[in-house]
Amino acid sequence: MKKLFVIIIGCLYLCLYTVLAQQIHELDLAKSINIAMERSYTMRTLKENILEAEYQLKAATNRFKTNVNLNVRAPNYTETIRAFEDSLGVYYSPIKQASYQTDLTVNQPLPTDGRLYLSSGFYNLEDYDKHQQTIQLNARAGFVQPIEAFYSYNKIKVGLHQAELNYELSKKQLSRAELDLKYEVSRAFYYLVSMMEREQIARQTLAYQQETFDLAQNKYKAGVIAEVEALQMEVDLGEALNNYDIAMANRYAQANFIKQLLGLALRDSLIIYSKLDYQPVHVDEDQSVKLGLQNRLEIREKEINKELREIDIRRRKMDGQITGSVSAYYDFIGVGDNERDILLATTFQSAVDELKSRPGNKGVSLNISIPIWDWGVNRAQVQAARANLRKAQYALNNEKVSVERDIRDTVNKLKSSLKRLQLLEKNVLVAEKSFEISQQRFSNGDINSQSLALDRNRLSQAYISRLEAYISYKLLLADLTRKTFYDFEKGQAIPGK
Repeated sequence: MKKLFVIIIGCLYLCLYTVLAQQIHELDLAKSINIAMERSYTMRTLKENILEAEYQLKAATNRFKTNVNLNVRAPNYTETIRAFEDSLGVYYSPIKQASYQTDLTVNQPLPTDGRLYLSSGFYNLEDYDKHQQTIQLNARAGFVQPIEAFYSYNKIKVGLHQAELNYELSKKQLSRAELDLKYEVSRAFYYLVSMMEREQIARQTLAYQQETFDLAQNKYKAGVIAEVEALQMEVDLGEALNNYDIAMANRYAQANFIKQLLGLALRDSLIIYSKLDYQPVHVDEDQSVKLGLQNRLEIREKEINKELREIDIRRRKMDGQITGSVSAYYDFIGVGDNERDILLATTFQSAVDELKSRPGNKGVSLNISIPIWDWGVNRAQVQAARANLRKAQYALNNEKVSVERDIRDTVNKLKSSLKRLQLLEKNVLVAEKSFEISQQRFSNGDINSQSLALDRNRLSQAYISRLEAYISYKLLLADLTRKTFYDFEKGQAIPGK
């Protein structure tokens, strides 16, 4: 009894765990898209990409701000020998020293690619062999300015511009990825709806076939129809049952696919809400093309690539131009030198006093580099960069043509799909009435089973054709939205990032 009790408790626990582990998701198209936006691997990755670009832009912007660097080297202990050479020969002397050094530098970058800086340093050297200690203090104010930044290539501005372009591109990539994901989810959702409708059609066909089979069996027993016709009804029933099994398997496979796409567990269950209704949408072809040319990521990518090629030309030209820099500084240096027995504070004060009394040091320099002859290397590099620029322009022009052609084709397909959908709806009505008449005529013995099967297949095909046309129409609308960044069903633009 105890063992049986344990087994029952274990089974109950397992059932409870299974029920709790399995979740039931009630989904429509909008909810499916929202779940994918949160859980999709693609969206998570792209969001990290835009964060990376945002931080890169922040770093490029902050390069214009003041920065402070502190370098510390303490201690630096050396115990070795050093060679000395004079007129009497070479001799070696032992060295045993310890040094401490720190430098603080404040830099202020300039929009002209130069910088202003203030620096101060402290250096302490203890020589154990000479029994001396030395302290050096220094403070410097300086200025450095590359001259080519005024007429050729400004590195800090170019870096900022490139970061801005990358950030813009990342935002557009995220927007495009969201639209692509919405399209993929829409396609998967509508395909699941299609599999469910096909399953329903197959179930309905099976029910019709079962009803027809039962009627045929009664007629055969009554001697109204031949045995071969009754056997044909049995074969048709088996085929209908097999088609229903295939439809269920296809629906199950598509359900698992959309679970994976949405990031749901495969063991979870889905309840799908979808109405096969629609409103005809008017789409202006010229407006669609205009929106596509304004918003398409591919065009902006080509424009950015062209801008980068123009920057590359300026950079290569700089290699063959006069370059140089202007620098200036003004500093103070104080040195205190005493025996190691003297207090460190005394030596430090000596360095401070000398720093105050010693005249300041100053310097100004102009460094210029003038390319004289390079056998046309730089000219060839510039021409190669210009060729890349022309290729970028060709690619941009071709992309615009491709985008326009693609959108016009999609709009035309959308209009044709709407006409086909409206026509097939009428075809369904005709097929339903025709099948009702055929059922009645078969019951009355006016037609045989083959004629009835033909009308039944025609009805099933009418349902499937209308379903395919409906899904094609809805997917073309979704496709046009991602190609133009405009929702024609809602009549509103898709906001860019």
